[in-house]
Amino acid sequence: MNHKSAYQTNQKDKVLEHLKIHTGEHITAGDVFRCLKEDGVRIGLTTVYRHLEKLASEGVVVKYVVDESTPACFEYTGHAHGLAHENCYHCKCISCGKLIHMHCEEIEKLEKHIREDHAFFIDPKRTVFYGYCEKCLPMKEGIYETDD
Repeated sequence: MNHKSAYQTNQKDKVLEHLKIHTGEHITAGDVFRCLKEDGVRIGLTTVYRHLEKLASEGVVVKYVVDESTPACFEYTGHAHGLAHENCYHCKCISCGKLIHMHCEEIEKLEKHIREDHAFFIDPKRTVFYGYCEKCLPMKEGIYETDD
């Protein structure tokens, strides 16, 4: 292995190590870049993106694309070659843009119903529910009825 390959492998290892530390979290390339720079790792944002994409293609991380206005998120799964991992759904506040990642059995029941009764297959990595987060909902008072 030449010096350049060893350097790139070291960078990829640093990216993967960061994701492993944050197992179960959704992290953007920008998050990884900032943390590695703070730790003194010499790496560019483009290189971080390239390594994340490669790890996603290997199935070691899952890439979540919510919409065109939200950066892609990556989550370490540890399942090389795309073995099964838990589904993740997303809620996005249409007021402030907050993104909430959900692992929820109730939504999985809905996904199963839609698949079995309507012959439609939902992609959990791309499923987004739009609405208002708890911080923004009071500002939209009156748009939803509550049980209070």
